[in-house]
Amino acid sequence: MAGFLSDLVQYRKLLLMIMVLGIGGTHLSGFQISVINYASPHIQKFINETWLERYGSVLHQETLTLFWSLIVSMYCVGGMIGCLCSGYLTAKYGKKKCLLFNDVVLIVATLHTGFSRRAKSFEMILIGRFLEGIGAGIHMNAHVQYAGEISPKKFRGFVNVTTSVFLALGKAVARILGLRDLLGTEDMWNVLLSFSGLVALIQLLFLPFFPESPSYLLLQKGDKAGCLKAMKQLWGEGNYHTEFDDMMKEKAVTKGTKIMNVLEVLKEPSVYPQLSTMLLLLLSLQLCGLSAITFYTSEIFQTANLQESIIPYVSLGVAISELISIIFCSSIIDHFGRRILLWGGYLLMALILVLLETSLLLSDQFLWMRYCSVILIFLFIIAYGIGPAGAIASVMNEIFTLSTRSSAFVIGGIVIWLGLTFTGMIFPFAVMLLGPFCFLIFIAVLVISAVLIYLFVPETKGKSTSEITEEFKTRRFKKKCHQTVEKNATEEKTFCTKL
Repeated sequence: MAGFLSDLVQYRKLLLMIMVLGIGGTHLSGFQISVINYASPHIQKFINETWLERYGSVLHQETLTLFWSLIVSMYCVGGMIGCLCSGYLTAKYGKKKCLLFNDVVLIVATLHTGFSRRAKSFEMILIGRFLEGIGAGIHMNAHVQYAGEISPKKFRGFVNVTTSVFLALGKAVARILGLRDLLGTEDMWNVLLSFSGLVALIQLLFLPFFPESPSYLLLQKGDKAGCLKAMKQLWGEGNYHTEFDDMMKEKAVTKGTKIMNVLEVLKEPSVYPQLSTMLLLLLSLQLCGLSAITFYTSEIFQTANLQESIIPYVSLGVAISELISIIFCSSIIDHFGRRILLWGGYLLMALILVLLETSLLLSDQFLWMRYCSVILIFLFIIAYGIGPAGAIASVMNEIFTLSTRSSAFVIGGIVIWLGLTFTGMIFPFAVMLLGPFCFLIFIAVLVISAVLIYLFVPETKGKSTSEITEEFKTRRFKKKCHQTVEKNATEEKTFCTKL
């Protein structure tokens, strides 16, 4: 640990860039997803009052619910559009310019949400949330790729996990600022929503002082001098021949290969193993049971006889637990590797869900079980943070070459946004039908995901992109050889039978 901390001091410029990237990257996504829940009652009241002032009549509850659903869904629609645009933008203009442009979009979005109350226009909130969604779709992809490309090999896992750290930080900040003691009030909800613009402005001011990623400069622009300069600027004085040689090998392998668009990636058979791995990781993350835990958290806290005024602070404790556990993951991922954190984390989460299911079913018979349920929620979030929440971002960044990474992240982003939309639509009905038994679905998903990851996902720790790509090819070659041997054996058996 001491060596790790001393290395971080040496790479202090890299740490500064990680912070600048993070606060205007996934931090904003975490904040925007969570903050809307705290502003919800105030925005709905504002819509009703605005309608009454305009038309002299109160909105029907169904119409109010429709307007509120539009405000929530506009963020997802914008996210899909931003995600689709991100591949082209990051490939053509680079991650740095893409993020700077995105900051301007987010500031414009904030002006709409921030001044909507003064303008007495709930339509401005709709526009603002739509633009924020576009920004989220762009900066989630750009930030994750940028972070992976600026890190030296020995810190690659740590730097990749920081994207998840800032996502959790955004959720925690939203819960802190959304407290009734701070900005979660009827008079301050528009200021709460405007926080995103302040953070985007900070990134807009400071990111120009940092370089574009070394791999982008070398592989995409062919600028060796710029690549070496960026390395020294981020990593300090030192010998970086290993990283530079790895990039030169990747350049030799992909020589003459242009940045592939989404359709070209989908048609390229050599990328199918990586795409399958990414889809497995993203779908397992979407269906790991976090949505169920979030849904039941308030109910479980209430059955444990916690006071209504204390529950927001306990929920804040859950968010802080997630943040601390992901920070811990960032410090161990380069030591233990990615695979064990993934399949081990999923198995641990499955075990905790089994215990939580048991405690919920027995809570009416044994009152002390209700307190066990509260503890198990914290343990589930900690297992989630130490395991898949941090490791998945690292694996996704490492398994794709520069020519396919941007488009692969577009595909992954679409899966994430569709997952968020369908989970939000279908999960409440699953709860109505199954009640606490809905956890059984997630337990099955966690166990199956752990087995598939253990069998098929390669370890990426300490390996270059070329080495990881070669390992995927080797696995495919072994599979083909195995199929060929079986086919030959069958043909030989048939021939002998004929004789």
